[in-house]
Amino acid sequence: MRKWLVLLCLVSVGLSLYAWRQGWRLPDPWNPWAVLDVREPPNLLTAYKLGRLQDNPQLCAQALATSELRYRQQADSSPEAPCPLENVLRIEGSSVRLSSSFLASCPLAVAYALFERHALQPAAQRAFSQAVVQVDHLGSYACRNMYNRKDGRLSQHASANALDIAGFRLADGQRIQLLKDWPGEGAKARFLRDVHASACDSFNTVLGPDYNAAHRNHFHLDMGFWQICR
Repeated sequence: MRKWLVLLCLVSVGLSLYAWRQGWRLPDPWNPWAVLDVREPPNLLTAYKLGRLQDNPQLCAQALATSELRYRQQADSSPEAPCPLENVLRIEGSSVRLSSSFLASCPLAVAYALFERHALQPAAQRAFSQAVVQVDHLGSYACRNMYNRKDGRLSQHASANALDIAGFRLADGQRIQLLKDWPGEGAKARFLRDVHASACDSFNTVLGPDYNAAHRNHFHLDMGFWQICR
């Protein structure tokens, strides 16, 4: 999958340069150098544009300005810290409440805004004809290895590059919880499967309850290197 994305980006760059010389401009959603606009649906260039945000605070701010997110910039931690953080934000909510604020890398923050707008709310309208008003999560930043193992690779949570979502609350007060509502064939289960599938358009990795027992009660969403939708 990564090879195809690299090839697509190279082709897009070539087309952009050719178009520029001819006096024609690619539409911003298909221009790899244009700022990512959260109001536009994700496309094949979205992952590339999200990747550009981590090391470019100015570009990050421009992308976030197209979203409804409320956030605060966090100071970078010391490079000597066990899990140093750089260009990290504290996400406080949007038109959708959060069970609590969370830390996020810029790519994660913008991916979350895309998810909320283009995946979560459309799925809620399809299933229940109403909006999600709160997202219940289990946290983002945790300085640890994958699966809390003593040895091994650091988790994406160690760089605030992952978020675990456990459930949602609808405008009429209904609660939807992955642990309780993922199994079965009811409206809540169908909604959760719709959200899971749609989230893969915004995040690089999406893991749900069917992946393994460790994810039975949440969606793991991250912006790591690998593109996985399970």
